Formats: sequence, C-alpha cells, structure tokens
Amino acid sequence: MRSYTIGRAARLLGVSPDTVRRWADAGRIPTTRDEHGKRLIDGTDLAAFSVALAAEAAEDGDEPRTSARNAFPGIITAVKLGDVAAQVEVQAGPHRLVSLLTREAVEELGLAVGREAVARVKATNVHIDLEN
Repeated sequence: MRSYTIGRAARLLGVSPDTVRRWADAGRIPTTRDEHGKRLIDGTDLAAFSVALAAEAAEDGDEPRTSARNAFPGIITAVKLGDVAAQVEVQAGPHRLVSLLTREAVEELGLAVGREAVARVKATNVHIDLEN
C-alpha cells in the first residue's frame, strides 16, 4: 500500500502540513517513520481519515470549497466492482465524488482504496486520473 508524506497528505486534505502534524501529534491520524525519520501516513488510513474529516465538516455546516478547472485531487476511499460496471469514490478535501466506469477500466488503472487520484468533472461525468 502506498504511504503519503505529511505535505502530500495536507494537499489531498486541503489543509496545511502543520495541521496534519498537529492531527498526527494528537493521535487523530496514525503515522510511521521512514528510514530517514520522515513521517508517513498509510494510504488506507488517510482514506479513512479523509472520509471522517469530511463528515465532521458536514456536521459543522462548513461550506465546500470550489475547484479551479474542475480538477479535484484526492484519495480513493471506495471501489465497488460489479460484473461489468464499477463505482469509484474519491474524497477530495471536503468533496466526495463518485464515478461510474467499467470494471475493466478500474482493473487496468489499478484503482484501489488509498491510491491518490484526481477526479475531473465535465458536465455530469467524472473522470479519474491517477497521480504518480
């Protein structure tokens, strides 16, 4: 499973790296350290935390931010596979986006919970692009 640096997690969550550090210090999001002592967050943990964070914001009545150029960088929080079709959910800061696509596309792209992705919205369609 992919891990994320504090800075990358902050970008995906739409907050500052200092905020993510404070959350980690408070035990809200688990971290580990790499061989250089850098803090890392497991992709699955980050996905779960992003969903919880968005739920908290919704309860607080926070208004979602808008996206320039309709690109929503985020993390995949759910993948539901059918025989032919699939559903992929991306949490992009306070925004939850759902894309319906073929199972074959999900498998070819390697879409999985905890992977970083960008949801691009055009009219009523949501396209998923993976970040490297």
